Amino acid sequence: MRLDAKETIKALLEASEDGMITAEQVTQAGLHRSVLQELVKSGELYRFGRGLYVRSGIWEDELYLLQRKYGRGIYSMETALYLHGYSDRTPAQYTMTFPKGYNTPSLKQENVTIKWVQQLNYPLGIIEIPSPCGNPIRVYDLERTLCDLLRGSGGDIQIINPAMKRYVVSKERDIHKLLQYAQQLRVQPKVQRYLEILL
Repeated sequence: MRLDAKETIKALLEASEDGMITAEQVTQAGLHRSVLQELVKSGELYRFGRGLYVRSGIWEDELYLLQRKYGRGIYSMETALYLHGYSDRTPAQYTMTFPKGYNTPSLKQENVTIKWVQQLNYPLGIIEIPSPCGNPIRVYDLERTLCDLLRGSGGDIQIINPAMKRYVVSKERDIHKLLQYAQQLRVQPKVQRYLEILL
């Protein structure tokens, strides 16, 4: 590999906040994408996904990398509850929510529980928080997470009960927002039942 190519790649990695570069960036820098394969072979980079390369030796932030790979995925359900510090159960599998119609075949090979929602409800409550490694990740806010956990069969009582109890005594609680979300997500009766018991 030419020295100037190596220097260009090095500069791109240094400019990147997270030790990641894309094949597109390499092409825009006037290099052939084969330099990436050479760096993967030599162990300096590893290919994380299609067109996405990470500097070897960077402590792997799985939550961040997964979201970089699947940009429309929002951390939700038990994963979001854990990330908000409302559950001490480390998820064995991350849960991500996608808008209906989003389809990436490689997603099925990931260790991810996939939830699909209507386009209308998809953006409701998306916020950005730091991952446990300090990188920015998108997750549903606490109110949306609690409503999502109460949808369907009502979720795992052992997870929801302590989270709701903690939420109602929290200084950050926003009951008005919780009820607004509950109405839009059609879980108002369940949310109100909890509030009547706990408030």
